[in-house]
Amino acid sequence: MTESSSPATDAAPGGVWRIVAQREIAVKLRDRNFLISTAITIVAIVASLALSGFIGSRTETIEVAVAGTNAGQVIATADTLADSAGKNIDFTAHEVADTAAAEQQVRDETVDIGLAPDEFGWRLIGRSAENTDAATYITAAAQQLAMRQNAAAAGTSLEQLARGGAVTYDLLDKAAVDPGLAKVVAFVFAFLFYLASVLFGMAIAQSVIEEKQNRIVEILASAIPLRQLLIGKVAGNTVMAFGQLVLFVAAGLIGLAATGRGDQITQIGSAAGWFVVFFVVGFLALASLWAVAGALATRNEDLQSTATPLSMFIMLVLFAGIFLTGTARVVASYVPIVSIVSMPARLADGTAAWWEPLIALAIMALATYAVVVVAEKIYRRSLMQTQGRLTMRQALAVED
Repeated sequence: MTESSSPATDAAPGGVWRIVAQREIAVKLRDRNFLISTAITIVAIVASLALSGFIGSRTETIEVAVAGTNAGQVIATADTLADSAGKNIDFTAHEVADTAAAEQQVRDETVDIGLAPDEFGWRLIGRSAENTDAATYITAAAQQLAMRQNAAAAGTSLEQLARGGAVTYDLLDKAAVDPGLAKVVAFVFAFLFYLASVLFGMAIAQSVIEEKQNRIVEILASAIPLRQLLIGKVAGNTVMAFGQLVLFVAAGLIGLAATGRGDQITQIGSAAGWFVVFFVVGFLALASLWAVAGALATRNEDLQSTATPLSMFIMLVLFAGIFLTGTARVVASYVPIVSIVSMPARLADGTAAWWEPLIALAIMALATYAVVVVAEKIYRRSLMQTQGRLTMRQALAVED
């Protein structure tokens, strides 16, 4: 049986896809697992941002065993330097009798590090790994105190010695997103793309297989065009994927505001908005291909084989969004589907001009149209074939 063989099919109204889409949406909204997983993901997004904000604002205390004259002054100066740099670090000095006592306290993990004099100045003592913050600020403090003492001995002052050496740091784009935050945002975009593509895509494919196994598709084909059935499935799941992503993005922006990063919401929010737009356009193509994967199979066991190429491609897009940098990421931001995560990531870190997402979106829209046209043909030609699993080449060889 084919689509053209049924008079009822030809007479079906062109807008019947809306009924199919409404059914797909209603099924999702009644799916308890879908609702619970969505709620859990939203909570996880907010909680992770809150946790990162808490960790970032938490003050780290570095306990230091100090031996020798002026060792305590070095630690006090290091604490002042760390405060001036905006670091949440407190250095606490614990006086000990000598270097051996400082070493023993480090071995016993009573303190984090030790500080003792040696023939060249000072010696930092660690147990098994260097503490970079301690090395940075204690070294700077020791050098500052030594220069002050040497300047006094030479009849001058530290300020006079340092005259002309001041350096200021002016930012040309003060609204730019912190690079660390931009990397986190790129990872989140890639993860959300993967999550939504697989969850909604597998739902489409399994729905097609169930209708095929239960022979429901033969009843549907006698009432509505198969093209309308495909459009309805794709549209319904795309609407649900869009709604879910909007909730996730809103949760993320609320989390940013709650963690005191409200000044970066504008750029991150703009990038997130583009991500949703790119995803919706790209998902139309992915949803069509997931429907094809279901139509090529005749039972759930076949889906692993028919969906493997698509699953691998989605995984590659995930990795591209996380690991690509530099020129490779610029190129990827114009490649259809890959641009869903690459272009918004570039917008988040400020490396993309305002016109670039427009061009990338146009390219993906054209690619999506081409994919949907081919996928619709394969879907129609393979959906009514129940003898066994088909390949795409075999499906294209079937006559309408």
